[in-house]
Amino acid sequence: QVQLVESGGGLVQPGGSLRLTCAASGFTFSSYTMSWYRQAPGKERDLVARISSPGPSTRYADSVKGRFTISRDNAKNTVYLQMNSLKPEDTADYFCHALLGSTFMPLDVHWGQGTQVTVSS
Repeated sequence: QVQLVESGGGLVQPGGSLRLTCAASGFTFSSYTMSWYRQAPGKERDLVARISSPGPSTRYADSVKGRFTISRDNAKNTVYLQMNSLKPEDTADYFCHALLGSTFMPLDVHWGQGTQVTVSS
């Protein structure tokens, strides 16, 4: 059974930090590109950061470059999102995503259930 379980969300003040964790199971984690997406109320779900394997290479949304860092530990089947200098506009539900293949030709895709991040004073 495939599972992506996010944790680490919560309420943080502007300028603060959070680290999101996504624990994966039920598939060959090291073969999958892992991503974090976010969805704010009333808005579409957008890519935040992506990390490939092997490599790894990373990609970030312009809005988070220099503030967020995605990393993975294939030995622990875990992907992380370190979020620093958080802003109120980072408030959203954050979702873990696993992709085998490419975005244009996906072979297998999995989503986590999401974790809420609220940035507010």
